[in-house]
Amino acid sequence: MKILFGTITAGLFAWSVWFGGQLPEATVAIKNQTMAMDTLKKDAESGLYMDENLHIVKAMCSNCHATTIISQNKFTREGWLEKIRWMQANHNLWELGETEPVILDYLEKYYGPSKSYSRRAPLTDIEWYRLKQ
Repeated sequence: MKILFGTITAGLFAWSVWFGGQLPEATVAIKNQTMAMDTLKKDAESGLYMDENLHIVKAMCSNCHATTIISQNKFTREGWLEKIRWMQANHNLWELGETEPVILDYLEKYYGPSKSYSRRAPLTDIEWYRLKQ
């Protein structure tokens, strides 16, 4: 892992030297978003992001499963709600009542779909054509 990180760091450094200190806009945006998420504090016990509602999420979710299940997923609000309904139907999860919107807010905020990519953004506006045989 250290070698891979060192290689990436060296590559970015070489890029910045070669192009006068300028990184591509997409790289800067991803780097800034990643840095913003990295500056958020995590709870030492659960590994989840610190928030005023973390205690509710821990109380409701970690009774049945490890919190790593939460941090390994990235669902939309609707996706998280679907998972809650599935747990209620199949695993006897109780009605969350007033805490449900609070839990969904937390999950959407910290464990929603990411707008950053580990390598490059997906290609868009692709014009497909048939190859001549």
